Amino acid sequence: MSTRGVNFLEQWIANNVPGTINADGISVDELTHKLTADAKAIGIKRVEIDEEVDSLYRTILDAVVHFDPGLSE
Repeated sequence: MSTRGVNFLEQWIANNVPGTINADGISVDELTHKLTADAKAIGIKRVEIDEEVDSLYRTILDAVVHFDPGLSE
């Protein structure tokens, strides 16, 4: 299991999903590809993230669907 992978995933979602909620045409598939590219850019392999979640796509979709802009971080 990769703590580094899951920490990156959680931080990436917190930093990227809220800004894309109202973006026209943004898709979960595009976010998945962006996350993978951002992880690769800092040396985190996709497998490190995949070990922690059943589906990266579903994880991002869930974050988008359940995002509540009224919640403070």
